[in-house]
Amino acid sequence: MKQGTKVKKVSKESSKPIAYGYGHRKTSKARVWLRRGMGKFIVNSKEMKEYFDTEITRLDAATPFRVILVGQNYDVEANVIGGGKCGQAGAVKLGIARALLQVDESLRPTLRQHNLLTVDSRQKERKKYGQRGARRKFQFVKR
Repeated sequence: MKQGTKVKKVSKESSKPIAYGYGHRKTSKARVWLRRGMGKFIVNSKEMKEYFDTEITRLDAATPFRVILVGQNYDVEANVIGGGKCGQAGAVKLGIARALLQVDESLRPTLRQHNLLTVDSRQKERKKYGQRGARRKFQFVKR
């Protein structure tokens, strides 16, 4: 090492996660970590605005912070796999809500009131034999 160069020490306390939450929606699964910080939102190593391409998915993923108003105090890092962007946004939303609950248990009534702790268990209905789709039938022919 050259003389005169300073090595910048990174404190491990600032990068240590303070809460973890797991969320799922349709076939998407999200692991979410909260850290003390300035409000960064990272999804799969990308900025949230870069990862979620529509405003609807961005708003859906950040819903817990719009309800609780503590988003500026935490950095969010999420790993998401499976499904599409809409399902992934729902999974991240549930993961953030569960992580916020680990930080402060007194937030439970507010999160419950806005249905942020309820798992949306709807799945795609399977196609049935003798039909065109799940509920769509083939066209009826009289003669």
